[in-house]
Amino acid sequence: MQYRSFGKTTYCPSALGFGCMRLPVVGDDPANIDYPSAERMIHYAISNGVNYLDTAWGYHRRMSEVFLGKALQGGWRDKVAIATKMPMWLVESRDDCERLFEEQLERLKTDRVEFYLLHNLNREYWPKVHKYDVFEWAQRELTRGRIQHFGFSFHDGFDCFKQIVDEYPWEFCQIQYNYVDIDNQAGRKGLHYAASKGLAVVVMEPLLGGALAKPASPEIERIFGGADQHRSAVEWALGWLWDQPEVSLVLSGMSSMQQVKENVEYAGRSGIGRFTEEERDTVRRVSEEYRNLIAVPCTMCGYCMPCEHGVDIPKVFALYNDALGFSRDEAQIERARQFYVQHLDQTRATDCIECGACESKCPQQIAISRVLKEAHQELSHNCER
Repeated sequence: MQYRSFGKTTYCPSALGFGCMRLPVVGDDPANIDYPSAERMIHYAISNGVNYLDTAWGYHRRMSEVFLGKALQGGWRDKVAIATKMPMWLVESRDDCERLFEEQLERLKTDRVEFYLLHNLNREYWPKVHKYDVFEWAQRELTRGRIQHFGFSFHDGFDCFKQIVDEYPWEFCQIQYNYVDIDNQAGRKGLHYAASKGLAVVVMEPLLGGALAKPASPEIERIFGGADQHRSAVEWALGWLWDQPEVSLVLSGMSSMQQVKENVEYAGRSGIGRFTEEERDTVRRVSEEYRNLIAVPCTMCGYCMPCEHGVDIPKVFALYNDALGFSRDEAQIERARQFYVQHLDQTRATDCIECGACESKCPQQIAISRVLKEAHQELSHNCER
């Protein structure tokens, strides 16, 4: 395992962090984590040098922290740093901060959290931080040692990001960043700005919700295939991030042991400046091709779920990208359409009443109601139930 610097702190994180948002589950219920499989994955990662585990209040419908607390019993807890997050959408008073944090410590079966973040700060939630004296609360917990490093995760535009960075002496931040999202949200500009202020920068969604895990078009395969260095699509994406000195660590939401083993292997041969200029140009050309292909920038994070009206929003958007976005193969497009129509009772895009509840939760700021209509129109085209 390779280790990196972490802003102004003395902490040295593993290049690869384990994101506990996409753990394996039994059946279709995200809350029903496959404990034996997920625990083996966590223990393998730790045994092979991963020392940073990231979770949050809402992951796996509030069961991720519970799982992690159990998985780290028996001596594993002392081998790692835990990062978890305050669900800012639930904070309506100073007392909420105290109540939520106490419950998180109980779920995690720990007396401290090494890295604590305000979750999903954006222009909507940022005013709450001042209104409810969240900084004062955090400083008290830092003094007590129950929080060791304080930061925030972010989903909004650069101007909002810069304002948040400038208004508090943060130690670290977490942003969505990959070779497609260079100019989206905080983006590369935000990465460099935060690093220039001495913040460590944790990267999430390095594979754009899994979309970058395999080449999505013959042209992308051709570009990667023409490179002097052979890498899998995943290693190209992760290695491109690890090549950048401003990136403190890369989180991967791994769902299988195979993914854990492969990513640990990739991290072991990662490093700043490992890419040549020719290889960086390869990624640039692939990035341009991907941006031409994406129909909807959904990362399958599930923040929009559950929908009170039964719409499986991430599933609809995944099929939409399969049909209209990443694929240019007519047979695959038709398969996506047939699957959508055959499973309409489960996806239920037509049941959207445009209430907007999901849109306020979407980190990507997708106009979900409008895009659901577009997706249904495309996916139901020339198909019969």
